[in-house]
Amino acid sequence: MKEQDLTPSHENETEPKIEAQSETSHDQSETQKENIEADVDNENLKSETDSTLQDKPDYASMEKHELIQRLKFILDSELDNDSKERAESIKVHFYKKHNADIEQQKRNFVQDGGLAEEFQPEKDEQEIEIKALFQQYRDKKAEVQKSFEQQKENNLKQKLLIIDEIKKLITGQESFEKTYNDFRALQKKWKDYGMVPSQSVKHLWENYHHAVEQFYDYTKINRELRDMDLRKNYEAKVSLCETAEKILEEEPPVKAFNDLQKLHEMWREIGPIERSKRDELWDRFKSVSNAINKNQQNFYNGVREEQVYNLQKKTALCVKVEEIAAKKIDTHQDWNSNSKEVLEIQKEWRTIGFAPKKDNNSIYKRFREACDLFFNHKRDFYAEHKDKLNENLKQKIKLCEKAEELQNSTDWKRTTNELIRIQKNWKNIGLVPRKVSNDVWNRFRKACDTFFDNKSEHFSSLDSKQSDNLKLKEELIEKIKSLDLSDNNDENLNTIKQFQKEWSEIGHVPFKNKEHIQNDFRKAVNVLYDKMNLDSSNLEIQKFKLKIDSILEGHKPEDKLIHERNKLYNKIKQLEGDITLWENNMGFFSLSDKSSSILKEMQEKVNQGRKNLDLLNQKIKLIDDLAK
Repeated sequence: MKEQDLTPSHENETEPKIEAQSETSHDQSETQKENIEADVDNENLKSETDSTLQDKPDYASMEKHELIQRLKFILDSELDNDSKERAESIKVHFYKKHNADIEQQKRNFVQDGGLAEEFQPEKDEQEIEIKALFQQYRDKKAEVQKSFEQQKENNLKQKLLIIDEIKKLITGQESFEKTYNDFRALQKKWKDYGMVPSQSVKHLWENYHHAVEQFYDYTKINRELRDMDLRKNYEAKVSLCETAEKILEEEPPVKAFNDLQKLHEMWREIGPIERSKRDELWDRFKSVSNAINKNQQNFYNGVREEQVYNLQKKTALCVKVEEIAAKKIDTHQDWNSNSKEVLEIQKEWRTIGFAPKKDNNSIYKRFREACDLFFNHKRDFYAEHKDKLNENLKQKIKLCEKAEELQNSTDWKRTTNELIRIQKNWKNIGLVPRKVSNDVWNRFRKACDTFFDNKSEHFSSLDSKQSDNLKLKEELIEKIKSLDLSDNNDENLNTIKQFQKEWSEIGHVPFKNKEHIQNDFRKAVNVLYDKMNLDSSNLEIQKFKLKIDSILEGHKPEDKLIHERNKLYNKIKQLEGDITLWENNMGFFSLSDKSSSILKEMQEKVNQGRKNLDLLNQKIKLIDDLAK
């Protein structure tokens, strides 16, 4: 009689794999497992969330040479799933540090006066080494995968042989005990062989189950042996349930999900249990499997939500750079400030994680194009201004040569004015190429400093001489004040002229005493003029001469003489207009007695005006004679 309870068919048990698949769908289960390992999205997420996996080294705290050593350890050992995750994590953290080093080099280059777009990173021997190691890793991984595929083909051949061996047991003539032990040994060998090619899974399991069913039908195992077998299977599956419940509580979602796949493989390998306990135990295992699947899905959903948020932040940064790139920038200062802003945005970009896979490349392409557009505009700007900078350099070199020609001059006043004019021209020329800016400025400053240092040294030596001159001028003033005038004004005027000549020949006095001593001299001479009872015109001319002499000894005499002449000229024009008006007005009066007094008064006014006009013209002539 056929014992249906002993049939190893699993068609009444359904278990969750990824989405609670039937245990009979072995080909789908095996394929699903392989698809999980090859899932690009999951691998991308794993590389971003390496820190969530348990028992992983803290790569973030390691230096680049330590990361290289860790990769060598992986290459020296057998590759597995953990090796892949560790290698990807090493690569991510190495290039974070590598890129940070390059950014620091770039900041130093810009701070030293270089243009950001002209920066070229230094050769990094560690990057070259790790690239070579990763090529070795990829080659080794390819060899492992090739070996793994070959192993699956070999497993298929061995499992087909096992099915043939089970079929042979049915027709054998050995004792029941030996036959059953051989059957159990073949079952163990079946479990010992691993995965087979996915396209062969379904057909293989169907043949295996059919052979096992035939063996049970043939051997008609007794009830006690069957119960023992069912109990052993039950205990094994309970243990799997407990293991699944433990990883649900203790392990991170990604690792728990991966470990669950192994438990499902083990569940499938275990034989049937009593029908009365089958549904309850399967529901227990399916419930914890669903919980692990849900945790894993929630975890990746959270990562995807973060990626969507990252996309929003990266889009905002793209807009910022695009707006900056669209600006019309015309000055070096504005290019510098906007370049700093773009570099800060690039720095912020690197702190943001991945965007969703379907958007990650496109948003990076958009950001890269916006940055390239900005720096291309900057490069064009400086290319257009290169000729202007070179022209400015030529002009400044000419000013350097002119300053060097004047640096040893002792014509202090004229040279000072000329150098001040040259310095003003220098400021108005504008920028020169950065690489020669300091050199040409130092050359110009050296020539100017040479002259002004010589001038300062010269005038410092004059301080004592000027103090002596002050004493001489004070003595001359006292001499003028004590002079007794004669009755002959011509003789007195000659004496005053001698005083003025002597005054001029004495020389300069300290600047702080200059105005005071000049006023004292003028007052003393004016007192003499007043005592001489000269006519008003002559007295006015003599005093004006004294004033002109005072101007000539003062600061910027040329400017003051021009100013004085302009005042006199304006007075002449005003007076000429007044005289014309007065003469015209006189024509309106008759010669009657009544108007004769008014006409006389107006005629005197005209006459006095003509005298004043003559006096003003004499003063202008005195100034003009000095200019000849």
